[in-house]
This record gives sequence, C-alpha cells and structure tokens, in this order.
Amino acid sequence: MRARLDGLTIRDAARLGRRLKSMRGPVSPAKIQDLAGQISAAEAVVAARIAAVPEITYPDLPVSELRGELAAAISGHQVVVVAGETGSGKTTQLPKICLEMGRGVRGIIGHTQPRRLAARTVAERIADELGSPLGTDRRVGVSPVGYTVRFTDQAGDRTLIKLMTDGILLAEVQRDRRLLRYDTLIIDEAHERSLNVDFLLGYLHQLLPRRPDLKVIITSATIEPQRFAAHFGGAPIVEVSGRTYPG
Repeated sequence: MRARLDGLTIRDAARLGRRLKSMRGPVSPAKIQDLAGQISAAEAVVAARIAAVPEITYPDLPVSELRGELAAAISGHQVVVVAGETGSGKTTQLPKICLEMGRGVRGIIGHTQPRRLAARTVAERIADELGSPLGTDRRVGVSPVGYTVRFTDQAGDRTLIKLMTDGILLAEVQRDRRLLRYDTLIIDEAHERSLNVDFLLGYLHQLLPRRPDLKVIITSATIEPQRFAAHFGGAPIVEVSGRTYPG
C-alpha cells in the first residue's frame, strides 16, 4: 500500500502515510480494508483531477515562445525566477505551462497577486483561455481555475489553478504549516516588495527543504531579479522580453 501513496495528492499521501505508519504489530483485516478503501478513494480524486485538465493553447506572447525553456528550468530546479516587463504574458501563461507539465494534479497551482482585483481578473483571463468555467461548483466536480480574495472564495480542494492575494496565502500558512494543498506556488510581481511578499519569501526559504516536491516560481520586473535568485541560493533566472507596440 505504501507504493500507492506516491500517486495520491500530497495532502492525502501525508494523511494516509501517517495512518499507515501507525499500523504496527497485529492489525485487524477490517482496519487494513478500511485503509485500502481510503487509498482507492484518494486515487479516484487524482484521476478526476487529471481528467479535468483542459486542452492548453498559448496566445502569441513573448513568454509563450520560451515555454520549453521555462518548463526545463522548472523541472530542473525547485525555485525559478522569471523576469519580464508588463505585456510579456508571464502572469497568465506560467500557470498554464505548469499545468501542461503535470503540476496541479497532486496539489493546487497557487498563484498570488498583490491586489484583489488582479487576482480575480487574472483568474478570469486564464479560465477564458482554457475554455473553462471560473470558480467552483461541487455539482460538476473539479474546476480548472478558481480564485480566493478577502470575502470571496471561488476555489477549493477541487481547483487546479488558484489565484489569490499574497495575504490569503500568508493566512493559510497558519492553518497548514507545510502548505500541503499546493504542489506549485507562483509569487507574482515580487518586485513590489510588500510586507506580505517579504514574509512569504522568508517562510518559503525555510519550508523548501522540508517540501522537496514543492516548486516555487517568483516573477518580477527586470529590476534586480538577482536579489530574489540569491535569496534562494542562486536560483536560475529566465528573462522574458516585454511586448512592444508601435507608437
């Protein structure tokens, strides 16, 4: 049964792993059957998440041209810094690149924004590009894209990509110290250097050694991205040119 845990969501694997570890000595067949049933149910959750991944296409944006390089960097490193100006497409396309890589299945792709309006509008844009409804509806199962801001929660355990303010993610740390709901975190617009972002980056620096499965992507304008890379021990920097328009 232990081998089956690797195919579950990160949170279910941790929960059922603890239960399996506690089953020492003689164990009744009923307890073994109950645990096997819970693992089967957890496997069905992952299957539903995989089935909910929509077809992914990319608009003509600078970041789209670099998606192979970005995917390779994310696969090979726990932390990646993406530097690019407004218009490069990094905000809307990075979560789609992660989803295409298979992220978002064992955990949610969490995507933070500095402001509530940005979290909602980015979620709307990504959902539109994926051709999927926005938010959660328990009657229809897994929802590819949702968002959570103060006083509004349109995301849940069935969400694949979750937009939120950095304050929402910071609050979640109080309830889930290892952030087991997530397999990927995108900290967007980190160059704005709010207190929330600074606290998050400091906390993630401490958390990552205990969560080797967690990927962190930090996006910034091209203003000193080296500082973020240095904070995480020399993380690679992928630079994306901004789109220019004729005057």
